[in-house]
Amino acid sequence: MKINYYSDTDSIYIDLSSRPSVETREISSGVNLDYDSNGEIVGIDIDNASRKMDLKDLFLSHIPAQVHILSA
Repeated sequence: MKINYYSDTDSIYIDLSSRPSVETREISSGVNLDYDSNGEIVGIDIDNASRKMDLKDLFLSHIPAQVHILSA
C-alpha cells in the first residue's frame, strides 16, 4: 500500500494494489474509489484532503509491515 499527497491539487491517493484501475466511482463529494476488472478496490482518491482530514499526523497501529518514510 502507498499513500501519496499531492500539494498542487491538495489530494491524497491511496494505492491499495498494483493492479490497474478500470473504473472509478465517486462515493462522496471528492472521494473516489478505483476498481480493477474484477470489481475489487485498488485505490482511493481524496480531493481537498487538507479540508477533510488532519494531514499533520499519521498513526499506524498494529500493521504487520515495514514502514518507509519519504520526505518531500
